[in-house]
Amino acid sequence: MPGRSIVLRLLFCLILAANLFIQMETQAAEQKQRPNILFAIADDWGWPHAGAYGDPVVKTPTFDRLAREGVLFQHAYVSSPSCTPSRGAILTGKYHWQLEAGANLHCIFPDKFQTYPEILKAHGYRVGHTGKAWGPGRTETRSREIAGKRFKNFEEFLGKQEEGAPFCFWLGSSDPHRPYEPGSGLKSGMDLSKIKLPACFPDAPEVRSDVADYYWEVQRFDKLVGDALALLEQKGELDNTIIFMTGDHGMPFPRSKSCLYDTGTRVPLAARWPAKIQAGRKVTDFVSLIDLAPTFYEAAGITIPTDVTGRSLIQLLSGSKSGRVSSDRSEIYFGKERHVPSQEAPDMGGYPCRAIRNDDFLYIRNYRPDRWPAGTPHYQKAAFPGTWYGDCDNGPTKTYMVQNKDKDANHRRLYELSFGKLPAEELYDLRSDPDQLKNVAQQPMYLTTKQKLAEKLKKKLAATHDPRESGQGAELEKHPYLGGGPKHPSREVKRKKRVKKKQTK
Repeated sequence: MPGRSIVLRLLFCLILAANLFIQMETQAAEQKQRPNILFAIADDWGWPHAGAYGDPVVKTPTFDRLAREGVLFQHAYVSSPSCTPSRGAILTGKYHWQLEAGANLHCIFPDKFQTYPEILKAHGYRVGHTGKAWGPGRTETRSREIAGKRFKNFEEFLGKQEEGAPFCFWLGSSDPHRPYEPGSGLKSGMDLSKIKLPACFPDAPEVRSDVADYYWEVQRFDKLVGDALALLEQKGELDNTIIFMTGDHGMPFPRSKSCLYDTGTRVPLAARWPAKIQAGRKVTDFVSLIDLAPTFYEAAGITIPTDVTGRSLIQLLSGSKSGRVSSDRSEIYFGKERHVPSQEAPDMGGYPCRAIRNDDFLYIRNYRPDRWPAGTPHYQKAAFPGTWYGDCDNGPTKTYMVQNKDKDANHRRLYELSFGKLPAEELYDLRSDPDQLKNVAQQPMYLTTKQKLAEKLKKKLAATHDPRESGQGAELEKHPYLGGGPKHPSREVKRKKRVKKKQTK
């Protein structure tokens, strides 16, 4: 009957509409349940320079809050102690040596590698960044937004947030990258006598003041993140946001940034996420910042891409234990390719090296011991004109150590540790030498340990297709370098004079 047919069709339409409504509601609920992601990263902030780690001078109330209300990682490391490769590794979840040109500073980021902001965006997240994200360098496709669209600040981004859509934001900063305002730390009220200097630094007023200036910029970054947390609280989004706070590598000082010691590769890391993280935990498992991308994927309910090397931290975050949580996180791997072309002409290469670090030992393999680890001291011969110890940023500590290297035996020893050439292998016994100052690689009693660590490193590099391990390492140095380098003070003075003369014309 016609009437019955019409009723059946209407009923069918109502069922379809109801199912569609239920599906939309379910999707909306799932969308709302997915956490926001805030990743806050400093530029050149190393471990252990935060109150939560016991530093007696630097004030980091925001970081300390995240550690207190979430989890504090005691052994967090970067893939490379150099800005561009470290950030590329974070974005892709891959070791920097897997990123071709991206293994280097001031490079061209290949189109072939996807980043977690791009993938999260494709799955419904609204993504963006402010401050320093990936770089320095440029993307192969120049308009590509590998860290999301750039915003003036976090507040502007939140103001344009779509209702119900989760967000993923990269909160970057140029702090505490050099240069610093001389004396800013002292002027802020810091007690320089209480600063715990790294053991590789000479104890001099110039050095203490330089470290204080670095601390002052660490505090400025901490405030930036604190302001972001305040905005999330105002909008009622704080507890639905997974927050990680860290740095891209160690402090910009000798034997730190661009070096494979803890002063270069170990970074602060704290995370807060009330839905998963039990407050007040301290975890000693070895974690890498390449683990963050897969962590964000899993938190968002996204299948982790098969080419991602890092391992999700969700299991560590959601546990209740402190100390060593997982049985398979007892070691970490990292390395370095070209930072600045800082060798002598015509060599435009870097200082390639790889390392394995566990609780007791740090083993480093230096592929080119004929090269200068921190760059040539002979700036007149530098392949990059005027470059002076190019793998170490210019600053008062560097200048003091070079100018006073012959002051006494201790100054000479510390100078050699930071700027002298190195053997093909380094081994440090952290049980007796936590500051990693005494290389025991050639001592007979450590032969078995060295061989075991070297073999483990070799297997890891082979498994992750490191070009250095397959004899193709030179390919990593053929990529163009787009930046400059630290100049000898005499060259820097000439450059400033040229700039001033140009400005007055």
